[in-house]
Amino acid sequence: MAQPPIPRDEIRAPQIIYALYLAGIVTANITLLIGVIIAYVYRKEAAPWLQQHYRYLIRTFWIGTLYAGIAFLLSIVIVGTLLWPLLAVWLGVRCVLGWVDVRKGLTPARPNSWLW
Repeated sequence: MAQPPIPRDEIRAPQIIYALYLAGIVTANITLLIGVIIAYVYRKEAAPWLQQHYRYLIRTFWIGTLYAGIAFLLSIVIVGTLLWPLLAVWLGVRCVLGWVDVRKGLTPARPNSWLW
């Protein structure tokens, strides 16, 4: 049974936020801050399945902030410098998986996960 097409206007904001998060990897996280603000603004008015994406995006920001803080503290003893590339991979994978799900009209597979 074919799924009805998803209105492009409905999924535009989450896609933009996922793109801003991915751009944050190269923009020193400035675009992540913009993205989380947009997610907080749009989450109340969204369809229930999209609210899960906004929740996933907001959690991604705060979990990433926690991981970045830990990596920063561990950078004092050199170990943290190894964590920065892993944090970029974590963010990239999480955003790509979420973006694919929103394009398919699905909720994130594991919205409460700390990994992906």
